[in-house]
Amino acid sequence: MKTAETVFLKRLEKHHDELRWLYMELYGNDSMFAELCDNIKQFYLERNEDLKALDLKREKKPDWYKQNDMLGMMFYIDNFAGDMKGVEARLGYIEKCNVNYIHLMPFLDTPEGRSDGGYAVSDFRKVQEKLGSMKDLENLTAACHKKGINVCMDFVMNHTSEDHEWARKARQGDGEYMSRYFFFDNWYMPSLYEKTVPQVFPTTAPGNFTWLDDAGYFVMTTFYPYQWDLNYKNPRVFNEMMYNFLYLANRGIDIIRIDAVPYIWKELNTPCRNLQQVHTIVRMMRMISEIVCPSVLLLGEVVMEPEKVVPYFGTVEKPECHMLYNVTTMATTWHTVATRDVRLLKKQLDIVNALPKDYVFLNYLRCHDDIGWGLDYGTLMTEGIEERCHKKYLNDYFQGYAGDSKSRGELYNADPVTGDARFCGTTASMCGIEKAGFEQDNEAMEKAVRLDVMLHAYMFMQSGIPVLYSGDEIGQVNDYTYKENPHKAADSRYLHRGAMNWELAENIQDSNTVEGKIFYSLDRLEKIRKKEKAFVSNADTWTIETWDQSVLCIGRYYEGEKIIGLFNFSEFDKTAWINETDGDYVELISGREMKAAGVNIPAYGFYYLKKKQQKSQ
Repeated sequence: MKTAETVFLKRLEKHHDELRWLYMELYGNDSMFAELCDNIKQFYLERNEDLKALDLKREKKPDWYKQNDMLGMMFYIDNFAGDMKGVEARLGYIEKCNVNYIHLMPFLDTPEGRSDGGYAVSDFRKVQEKLGSMKDLENLTAACHKKGINVCMDFVMNHTSEDHEWARKARQGDGEYMSRYFFFDNWYMPSLYEKTVPQVFPTTAPGNFTWLDDAGYFVMTTFYPYQWDLNYKNPRVFNEMMYNFLYLANRGIDIIRIDAVPYIWKELNTPCRNLQQVHTIVRMMRMISEIVCPSVLLLGEVVMEPEKVVPYFGTVEKPECHMLYNVTTMATTWHTVATRDVRLLKKQLDIVNALPKDYVFLNYLRCHDDIGWGLDYGTLMTEGIEERCHKKYLNDYFQGYAGDSKSRGELYNADPVTGDARFCGTTASMCGIEKAGFEQDNEAMEKAVRLDVMLHAYMFMQSGIPVLYSGDEIGQVNDYTYKENPHKAADSRYLHRGAMNWELAENIQDSNTVEGKIFYSLDRLEKIRKKEKAFVSNADTWTIETWDQSVLCIGRYYEGEKIIGLFNFSEFDKTAWINETDGDYVELISGREMKAAGVNIPAYGFYYLKKKQQKSQ
C-alpha cells in the first residue's frame, strides 16, 4: 500500500499547484478542494491492480494511441449483441474486424421514452437493467483488455435526467439540490438568457427553459425538457461529477467521451457555448485523470469547425482533451459525394493537416447521430453557392430526389422557417446499396459498393484514428422499423440505429455477396494501414492538386516512407494529373508498379501508391 501511495503522491505533486489554482479561481473554496483531493486518493486506492499496471505501462508510452494500429467501432449494446454478456461473446467478431477500440453507446440508467438515446442519465452508477450490471461491465472491459481492445463510453456532463435523484429532490423544493441546476421562479432571468443563447432543437424542443407546473419553477433545459442542465458554478456539482467520472474509469473504461463539452458552463449575456470556464473544467478533468487513472483518454464531443474545435486540445504544456471528432470533415465528405467536387474538402483537409501533429482527430463516415450541414459557406459563396439553397440540395440529394442520386434516407429536425434540416441514413444507404438491392440492379450495386469502399479508403488516409459505425463493415442499410415503436417513431435518427443483422454478417466469407465484398475490401485496407508506418497519426500529411475537381489526392510521409492516396468521387472514369517524379511507386492493393503521374482512376475508384525504396549502393 505504501508503494501505491507513493505513486499517487508523486502524480498529485506534479499537478497539485495548478489544479488548486484553477479550482480556487472557479470556486474559491478550500474545504471543497481538500475534499476533492481526499476522494481522488480513495478512487486511486480502489483502482484494481490490472488497471494500475496498465496506467504504468501507458505512462511510459504516452503516445500509444497515436500509432497506426488504432481502429474503432461504435455501437449500441442492445443493437449489436443484446446485452453486455452478448458483446463479450462477440469479441471474436470484433477482432475479425481488426478493431481494437469499441465505443459502447450510452448504457447508463435512463427513463424509457425520455432517454434521448441514452443521453438523459438518471443514475451514473447503474447500467440499464436490460443491458446488464456494473459487474457485467467490469467483466467485459477485463475481457477486452486481454484481447488488446480499448473500451470507450459516454460521460454526459452537461445535464441529468429529470428522474435523477438530484432532480427529484430539487423538484420537491430542496434548496441544496435546486442549487445544482438553474431554477427560476419567474420568467425574467430565463428571458435574459434567451436573448443570447441559441436553440439546439428549435422544432422538437424550442427554447432553453422548461416550466415545471408541480414545482412552480422554470428550469434550464438546453436540449430536451427532461434533460436538466447542471450548474457547474456550484463546486458540489463539479466534485460529485468527478467522482462519477472516476467511478466509471475504475470499471475499466479506457476512453471517456465527454458529451456536449462546449455547453457545460452557463453565463448570462453570452451564448453559453465555448466559455473559458469550460476549458478550466476540462483541464482539471485531465489532471485528475492523470493523477488517478493516467491510462484513460478524454475524447471531446465538440461539433464545430476546426478553429473552434482546436482549443479543446489545450496546449502542449497544459493539454485538455486527448482526442476530438473531425465533424466538419465528415459533413464536407458527404457534400463532396453529392457535388462530385473535392475543392471544399481539399481546403478542409489542408486546415486540419496544418494543425500541430500532437492533435489527434477521430475520423468517421457515419455515427449514431444525424448529419448537420455545418460547411464552410464563406468559401462556397465565392463559387456562387448560397447556404440555404445548398442545404436544400444536399438534403434532397441524399433523400434521392436530386443530382442523379442513388441515396436513401430521411430528414431530422426539419425547420420550414429557416429551411434548415439534418440528415439521417447509413453509409451503405447513402452510397446507393439500399436502392440497388431493392431494385435488384447488379450494375448499380457494383458502383454503390465501389463508392462505399472508396470512402472508407479515403477515411483511413486521413490523419488520426478511423472509426467504423457498426454494420458499415457489411454494408448494412437503413432500418425503417423504428416507425413501429411509439418511443422512437418521432426521432428519425433511429433510421440508422437498427439492430446488427447477424444473418447477413454470416456472408462475410462469401466474396459474391455485398457483405463479403465490403468486409474483404475493408479488411485489406485495415491491414495495409496497420502495416505501413506512414499511417501513424503524426505523419506529415498534405493534399496534392489533381487538376480534376472530382479527384482528391492525399500524401503521407513518415521516416522515409511515402504513400499517395487517390480517390475518385465521380461515377465516371477520371485522370489525376499529378506529377510525382521522385521515383517509382507500387499500388498497395494490387501490388503492381505504377508511375505517380497522369493516373487513370475508374469511377468511384481509388489507389494507395507507395514510393519504392531506393536500393543503397
